Amino acid sequence: MNTTPVAFFDFDGTLTTGDTLLPFLKYVVGAPTYYTKLALLSPVLGAYATKLLRNDIAKEIVLRQYLAGYPLKELQDIGKRFSEEIVPTMLRPEGIERLAWHQAQGHDCVLVSASLDVYLKEWAECQGFTAALTSSLRQDEYGKVTGHLNAANCFGWEKCLRIQAWMDKRKPDMTYAYGDSKGDIQMLQSVNEGWRYDARSNRFLRT
Repeated sequence: MNTTPVAFFDFDGTLTTGDTLLPFLKYVVGAPTYYTKLALLSPVLGAYATKLLRNDIAKEIVLRQYLAGYPLKELQDIGKRFSEEIVPTMLRPEGIERLAWHQAQGHDCVLVSASLDVYLKEWAECQGFTAALTSSLRQDEYGKVTGHLNAANCFGWEKCLRIQAWMDKRKPDMTYAYGDSKGDIQMLQSVNEGWRYDARSNRFLRT
């Protein structure tokens, strides 16, 4: 039984200063196409903002608009470049400092994010994460992205389910989690020490 302490990290807003999915979509299709499609999606984004549309439904509508039809391998190649060129410019120093501290203690660090594996997998490996639990894109029999997710969006309770599955045959002496939004609340409550980023004080506060 592996008893190594584990620290779980949300990505967007926790290890970065904001959302990375929309910047990734812009990186894939280019600015003119990105803004044209964004205008077409305004009713969807408005419905999500006013809680008339669930997070996972809105997300798949957006993904279909931008990514449907792309070969998955092409998106993985683009995602690798995005993780090397764009993600480093968006990192939150306070979050990276907490990650470095846990790694220095010899703790296992696990990324748990609703964002996509096509760019997070590469980044997580380069940063020394033990594992990356993320959302992933479904592909058809020709290897092209459908715009749907392979499984449930890794958000809210789904984060806890992914963590539970990953923790099989593990019994860590201590568990930590870091987040910044309502999508992280359940994860923060499921560990020994939950820490939520507070924008007003620019630091993580114990929950």
